[in-house]
Amino acid sequence: MSKVIFLDVDGTLVDYENNLPESAVAAIKQAQKNGHKVYISTGRSKAEIYDDILAIGLDGIIGGNGSYVEDGGEVVMHQLISAEDNRAVVDWLEARNLEFYLESNNGLFASKNFAKRGQPVIQEYSKRKGGPADKEMTVHDAFPDMIFDGDLYRDDVNKISFILDSYQDHLDSIEAFPNLKPGTWGGKGEIALFGDLGVKDITKAHAIDVLLDHIGAKQEDTLAFGDAKVDIPMLEYCAVGVAMGNGGDEIKAMTDYITDGVNEDGLANAFKHFGLI
Repeated sequence: MSKVIFLDVDGTLVDYENNLPESAVAAIKQAQKNGHKVYISTGRSKAEIYDDILAIGLDGIIGGNGSYVEDGGEVVMHQLISAEDNRAVVDWLEARNLEFYLESNNGLFASKNFAKRGQPVIQEYSKRKGGPADKEMTVHDAFPDMIFDGDLYRDDVNKISFILDSYQDHLDSIEAFPNLKPGTWGGKGEIALFGDLGVKDITKAHAIDVLLDHIGAKQEDTLAFGDAKVDIPMLEYCAVGVAMGNGGDEIKAMTDYITDGVNEDGLANAFKHFGLI
């Protein structure tokens, strides 16, 4: 029976150095040949889905943690932060001297000093995710197409991420923007590295529901793969949830199956385990 497969990107399809295992590409292509559909379901906006991922020939994209849904090149759903809310957030972040970037399908638009202040944060993020200790990762390594001189007052923004000077910045953002969805990433609770603000009431699970309705597929025929807390809603929603071996304890505790890590052919091994290839 044909299945619909949803793959997180960072920590699932690619490692945290943006390396894409050949075994994962081969597994996806073979699964598609076997009649299954494969979508990515990621926090990235479309502008962050680089050519090596697009070249796989995926059936579609869920981006922005569920704010954007695309099937076979057709946009099924796209929910955006309003221009007014975007302006208010940008002004608020600049007043607090917090560096940030706007995530749009048209590009990643960074604040003036994000490259400088973001470098040690990106290095810490990579380190926590198992990146090589001897590599001095830069913002450009993590976001090769980031734009540093673009207009920050925009009407095409899916999500806004900002460097936390302290966890209080995240707590204050909740109070300041009750009409947006707050979150953190790069660590749990007080050790989080980034805060973010996105469209309210969106999740990867909701986006999958919208997509399944669009393609006429059933929830019982779905599998989801992830490594982080943000993936939990889609792993709970799908009939089968798979955690990567490099994933966090929280996701491993709730999942149906734990496969190997990204760079240990985890995706391909799980596809074999479930008879997809």
